[in-house]
Amino acid sequence: VQLQASGGGLVQAGGSLRLSCAASGLTLDRYNIAWFRQAPGKEREGLSCINSGSTYYAESVKDRFTISRDDAKNTIYLRMNDLRPEDTAVYYCAAVRYLVCNSGSFSSEYNHWGQGTLVTVSS
Repeated sequence: VQLQASGGGLVQAGGSLRLSCAASGLTLDRYNIAWFRQAPGKEREGLSCINSGSTYYAESVKDRFTISRDDAKNTIYLRMNDLRPEDTAVYYCAAVRYLVCNSGSFSSEYNHWGQGTLVTVSS
């Protein structure tokens, strides 16, 4: 299993970005795919997850971020709108097989990780 995150960059506050997580070696509908982020000096934070039947968003990104998937491309996306300086972080996608997608997901053991993509939001 390999995950390749991309799409990060520098954006002004209020702007948007779309992150991509290209997956290989797995079938998306059998996995919980999640986006996490880690800012300098802070703990890793779970943002959103998706599996075959559910999506979930942390309160910090709810109504601003949207997770989606394209099974034909085996890719998960995270559309991020209304970005704020506090959204600056390295963003990671991660996968674990057959895990429900809900508020408890992020404390579970995701055993496949992408390399991270840096998002910088300027004020």
